[in-house]
Parts: sequence; C-alpha cells; structure tokens
Amino acid sequence: MTEQQHLTHIDEKGDVRMVDVSEKDITRRVAVAEGFISMHPDTLALIVEGKAAKGDVLACARVAGVMAAKQTSTLIPMCHPLNITKAKVECEPVHAGEREDGRVGIHVTTTTGVTGKTGIEMEALTAASVACLTIYDMCKAVDRGMEIMDVRLLLKDGGKTGLWTREEQGE
Repeated sequence: MTEQQHLTHIDEKGDVRMVDVSEKDITRRVAVAEGFISMHPDTLALIVEGKAAKGDVLACARVAGVMAAKQTSTLIPMCHPLNITKAKVECEPVHAGEREDGRVGIHVTTTTGVTGKTGIEMEALTAASVACLTIYDMCKAVDRGMEIMDVRLLLKDGGKTGLWTREEQGE
C-alpha cells in the first residue's frame, strides 16, 4: 500500500472509527452495484410466470432493495446516514445459455445517488444483497439450493476520487 492508500476507517492507533467528513466538499455521488442469484430453472419459471406462492417476487425484491439502501447506516457500523436522492433496483431473469457458466437466475442491478460529503457505494451494494436475499426468502420453499453470488460494485462517481468503473480496472 502506498502512502496515499490507507484504510480510512482505522485511526493512527489502529482503532476503528467513523471517518470525519466535515471538511469534504458536497458533490453529486452515484454508485451502481450488481448481484446474481442462481436457481433451478423451474424456480425461475415460477418467478417469471408469476406463480410463486408468496406473490410477485421481483416487485418485492425491488422494494426490499430500495428499503435496504435507505437503511444501510443502521446495518453497517461505520457508514454515515445519508439523505439518499436515488435508489433504483432492476431485476432481470437470466435463462439457460445467457451466462457463460450456464447458470440461470435473476441478475440484480442497483443504482443509488446522493448529494453529500461521502460516497454511496455501500448503499448500492446493500440494495443488491438484500434484493437477492428477498428472492431467496420468497422462493426457498421450492429451492433451498439457490446461491447468491457476484455481489460487487460496478461504478462509483463523485467526490475527490471521481469516476471509478470495474470495466476500467480490467475486471
């Protein structure tokens, strides 16, 4: 790690702390994250056809993701409470042959935004995670073997460091 790279949530004594953002500039910030929940093809068919016993799985996952984004600071100890200006959750079915690994399931993409002094990446990641967990919860009666995977940040923009994309990192 270079002099510029350090863990901001660790102070000079090695103790965990919430970062002081009081001197940071207020900027528009956005983050995009994704997640994937793989499942048996029959489970995906239940979801797509609207036949899941608990109701509209994807609508519920979208709402849960938005709610989770708004609650991130209550779940992750060092996150600042943010006045979120945007939270969007998209859930797209992925059928056989659409992924290189052959898995089927739901691909979740989340976009969060804020005008503030600190980033919104954790909110986007939390939204993606909780949307996937909600899909699991609503379908576990028929498919306990579902797997949540590939939860990761795709893009963050704003603040001192500006734009970061997974694509530009070669990942």
